[in-house]
Amino acid sequence: MRARAKRVLLSRETSSFSLLSAFKSFKKKAAIAVGPFSSTKRAFKSYAETCASLLRRCTAIPDLRGPLGLALHAQAIRSGISADSSVSTKLLTMYSAWGCLADRDRIFSEAFHAFDLFSFNFMIAAYCRSGHLNAARDLFDRMPERNAVTWTAMLDGLMKHGCVSDAVELYKRNPFRTVISSTAMISGFVHNELYYEALITSRSMLASGLMPNEVTFTCVIKACIGGGEFGLAESVLGLIVKTNFEQHLSVRNSLITLFLRMDNVCLARRVFDEMEEKDVVSWTAILDVYAEMGDLKEAHRILDEMPKRNEVSWSTMIARYDQNGDASEAIRMFALMLSDGCRPNISCFSSVLSASANLKYMLFGAGIHCHALKVGFDSNVFVASSLVNMYSKCGKSDDAHLVFDLLPEKNIVSWNSMVTGYSNDGRMEKAEQIFGRMPARNIASWNAIISGYAQNGHYAKALEAFDAMLVSGQTASQVTFSSVLHACASLSWLEKGKYLHSKVVKLGIQNDVFMGTALVDMYAKSGDIESCKRVFSRMPEKNEVSWTAMIQGLADNGLAQESIPLFEEMRVTETIPTEYTFLSVLLACARCGLVDKALHYFESMQTLYGISPEEKHYTCMVDVLARAGHLREAEEFLGVMPIKAEANGWAALLSACSTYQNEEIGERAAKKLHELEKENAAGYVLLSNVYASSGKWKDVARVRTLMRGIGIKKGGGCSWIQTRDQFHTFFSWDVKHQMSSEIYEILVLLMWELSA
Repeated sequence: MRARAKRVLLSRETSSFSLLSAFKSFKKKAAIAVGPFSSTKRAFKSYAETCASLLRRCTAIPDLRGPLGLALHAQAIRSGISADSSVSTKLLTMYSAWGCLADRDRIFSEAFHAFDLFSFNFMIAAYCRSGHLNAARDLFDRMPERNAVTWTAMLDGLMKHGCVSDAVELYKRNPFRTVISSTAMISGFVHNELYYEALITSRSMLASGLMPNEVTFTCVIKACIGGGEFGLAESVLGLIVKTNFEQHLSVRNSLITLFLRMDNVCLARRVFDEMEEKDVVSWTAILDVYAEMGDLKEAHRILDEMPKRNEVSWSTMIARYDQNGDASEAIRMFALMLSDGCRPNISCFSSVLSASANLKYMLFGAGIHCHALKVGFDSNVFVASSLVNMYSKCGKSDDAHLVFDLLPEKNIVSWNSMVTGYSNDGRMEKAEQIFGRMPARNIASWNAIISGYAQNGHYAKALEAFDAMLVSGQTASQVTFSSVLHACASLSWLEKGKYLHSKVVKLGIQNDVFMGTALVDMYAKSGDIESCKRVFSRMPEKNEVSWTAMIQGLADNGLAQESIPLFEEMRVTETIPTEYTFLSVLLACARCGLVDKALHYFESMQTLYGISPEEKHYTCMVDVLARAGHLREAEEFLGVMPIKAEANGWAALLSACSTYQNEEIGERAAKKLHELEKENAAGYVLLSNVYASSGKWKDVARVRTLMRGIGIKKGGGCSWIQTRDQFHTFFSWDVKHQMSSEIYEILVLLMWELSA
């Protein structure tokens, strides 16, 4: 590497030295050409040609842009040859290559009439590249003459900047219908994802007698892939073979992608293996074949074999690892890419930011943000949307909002990311504000706000948003139904749940494993255990979540004795239980009093499945022992736990002490519960229940007095009713309801009627 760098540096120094020598010779010629002894035009013309040659060499050597290029320009002005068409054109090229666009435009405007057609075409192409379409159009209209290059440059510029209708109108007026201009239109349509229009244009081109070239065929194949016209692609392939373009590198590369999209991996690999010449695009295409198949090991092997890798090759691997759930490997690949000296592109930044978001690596994501700022990609709408998503998923919704506000152009993904970010933070008012400001909404937008309501306990609002989504004409997806079914389950709203079930069947998505699981959970929590069993039995595919929902549902609905056999059936199907499955099983054992089975399952968690018990599992075991009357064993279990016992464990023991009238253990449990949650009234209430069960009313009064003394109050009871698709919530002695005065008047009337 060092030797190569030395050679490059030596080459530059040699070029610089020879260029400086040429410049000294040029100054001598200048003295002769413009001096008092100059008598012929030949010397002047030679001088202009030498100047143009030196300017061309300055353009190719950026290190000399300052001293020598400006000196040449000054010498050209002084000697009066700056108006020569060859010199002025080279000046335009030089300043354009240096990025000095203001100097380029000034030279062009000052010597407008001195330029030839080549210079005009150069300026149109330069204006289009920089996005100055108005300047390009103005110059196009003012040109004294135009050729095929002029029209093609203008068409290409309009298409690349999304001005499709203007390009179509210009194409209709084009007097120079060549294969190049037609190919520019086809390529432009593909660039703007107008695949049908691209295919129509290619057909018209063939009908006019123009024969496609390799670029045309490459663009037509891309249009067939984008439009899903694989039958037409086979016809195009026949024409490619007939015209002997099948061996061309770019055509072969596009054929690899075509066969991949047609799910013909063998043919794609065959085309690749038969290629005598392969470039980085060829290798990247075959790499994508295996990445698309999910064979990332083989894709990685191909990446290692590639003689040369570019940003597309690396970006493909990073994106595929992230999409396949291996975010850590995606980040590692990004680090390897940087060490390989490759500059990330927009797609690469988006993928690695997505990986950072999935892993919640906020500091790493912030580092990528800095990198994007450094290379100027931070304002790109796709990179910025990924930044918003990354900060939102890492719980930094305010930072996400800062990036969002600085976006010059916001797409629907960035809006959706903000709604999701605030929802995940529990800041639903902010999420509602962003959702209300959205200029357009898609299914992901509605899913973000509906799931936000459901996750944060605003179940009625989730259902209201669902109804509003249907009114807007948007069709619900599996994600939508999962959220609203969860809301129905939490509200025990069986009628609404059945209505949603009918919608699911109508859309034909009832066989989806996630949809079936959501329906099982809804019916179980709504108390319709028969419908729950029916949905579960009809599921063509079940995963560990489905089994867990059914086991939990049976236990919650008083059928815990059926949960254990179902768990054994699950194990027979070789479905691996999760920590949540074991929680449901231990709960069922507690309801049935199966102490030995609970101990067996608790031990098998780690020995058979490698699942370390958490606080909730230990609490369940305490509940199993306490419900069965083994109060002393339950207390000892809490004392020898390898992790700190949570408050619910002591609460379960205290509750059982009330059932079995054990004051001694109850008082110790209440003390422990008070140490863990000093502001919680549950311990005092349960302890008073222990005394009440033994008839010790003085002790009950003492506990109640103690609660009042330290300012702890028992939470009021809560109930709700549903009338006309609206929920009304009531608390004990509630006066906040908008109709509370009328309600209390009716209660007084009812009490009077009852007492009469």
